[in-house]
Amino acid sequence: AGNSKSSKSTAVPPGPPMYLDLVYIPNHSNRKNVDVEFFKRVRSSYYVVSGNDSTAEEPSRAVLDSLLEGKAQWDSNMQVTLIPTHDSEVMREWYQETHEKQQDLNIMVLASSSTVVMQDESFPACKIEL
Repeated sequence: AGNSKSSKSTAVPPGPPMYLDLVYIPNHSNRKNVDVEFFKRVRSSYYVVSGNDSTAEEPSRAVLDSLLEGKAQWDSNMQVTLIPTHDSEVMREWYQETHEKQQDLNIMVLASSSTVVMQDESFPACKIEL
């Protein structure tokens, strides 16, 4: 009995929504840990989307689509900002293919246009004001 797998598993069990200011999407935005139920319950003004490994399907297109589906079920049209940590083909394709739906759902995707330079390294950065 301990080895049986349920036919439907959800990353976040059903329940009332939680409202947060900033959420880091777990496990490099991998679809094993994040689904539509996650976005229905974990409602945030800002979501950080990590992942830059196309072989591991990170970030997952299914996770990005789950954001759209979950947000469509919210009872408000609050502004949501998606903050990708890397520029990826998956993110670019998703952005272009779903741009109209993003606008309808009041979702904005930030581009990594700023760079921080510290001693011998530089990296993209984003300033968030809560």
